[in-house]
Amino acid sequence: MGFAASFIWSFIVYLLLTAGSGNIIAWSMEELIAGVIIAAVVGYLTRNIMAEKVDYFFNPRRWALFIIYAIGPFFLAMAKANLDVAYRVITGKIRPGIVKISPGLTRDESVTLLANSITLTPGTFTLEVDEEKNLYVHWIYVPEGKEKPTPEELCGYLPKWSRRIAE
Repeated sequence: MGFAASFIWSFIVYLLLTAGSGNIIAWSMEELIAGVIIAAVVGYLTRNIMAEKVDYFFNPRRWALFIIYAIGPFFLAMAKANLDVAYRVITGKIRPGIVKISPGLTRDESVTLLANSITLTPGTFTLEVDEEKNLYVHWIYVPEGKEKPTPEELCGYLPKWSRRIAE
């Protein structure tokens, strides 16, 4: 079951990334053959991981929440951060620093989702995650006296959504 799930998932991702490259629907024959080979290799290498987590990864509720998160809360956080970074660049009000946050997440998947969301949001960059699942983040503007911010002060509602989606 792990190989099949990983193969299908890898092949779908490959097809999405290479769409429009040929004349068989949206792919060339060479592209489809390469996709099958790459998906087979990835499927074989990750079969044990997927076998343990196939129900977790293919849970429709998680996917629906993730799509809602990507279209709504994450998009709004990115738009707000873009405006904030533009303001800081124009005014020169930059006070960068590295801060530690403890979001209280328990699963690696939720920590990864949060860390990637932070990194994709302008003005922040996740540097490291320690064994206790604390995140070390480079922040473009660390307010005075906020060297140890709460997760909400740094990234708003993103930790709650990470918990809702992945835990």
